[in-house]
Amino acid sequence: MSTPSGRLGVGIVGAGRVGPVLGAALAGAGHAIVGISAVSEASRDRAEAMLPGVPVLEVPDLIERSELVILAVPESELQSLVAGLAATGAWQPGQLVLHTAPGVGTSVLAPAMAAGAIPLAINPAMVFTGTSIDLVRLRESFCAVTAPTPVQPIGQALVVEMGAEPILIAEADRPAWAEAVSTATSFSSAIVGQAVGLLGGIGIESPGSVLGPLVRSSVETALQNAVDPGLGLVE
Repeated sequence: MSTPSGRLGVGIVGAGRVGPVLGAALAGAGHAIVGISAVSEASRDRAEAMLPGVPVLEVPDLIERSELVILAVPESELQSLVAGLAATGAWQPGQLVLHTAPGVGTSVLAPAMAAGAIPLAINPAMVFTGTSIDLVRLRESFCAVTAPTPVQPIGQALVVEMGAEPILIAEADRPAWAEAVSTATSFSSAIVGQAVGLLGGIGIESPGSVLGPLVRSSVETALQNAVDPGLGLVE
């Protein structure tokens, strides 16, 4: 099996907002993207924009050709996908199988592991747009890495190659990780949306631009205070 320090043939299942970005990040680190699965026209367009020239393949063909398979699908679909592919004998011994769902670790990959595949669960703590801007954001982000102890260094190395910072999360702690990420994302979206609506209601043009500096400085101050509780908020 190749190692992350070498050149891996990477196949991506799912051309939503996450898969093509991670593929582009790994391609930038020297890995070869052998193909991507994409069903809708929008997903095909996204795949072509982020991974120009990479072939769109059926999932079984993709897995057959890949040393590293990235399952960038919704968490609700992950278990049935892995089990279904195992039932058809798709998984290969020594193949790296990586999923990006936040709330589960490697246990969901058990059917692939039974066939000899090596499991990795890597979830970036960021909101994806599915565009090249995500490659910049990824370099400022942390990724939860869950894997059996012997292969944790592989997961960490892949995250570093994508430009992010790895953080080891135990299998049992993945639900708490997912809740923290979801809470931060949902809270930010709801509060900003409410504030924009209030300013728009009193006739202020481009309320998002008006609130931008306030929101960014407020979040930065809150984060600084979380790191150093003695900092406090200046009144």
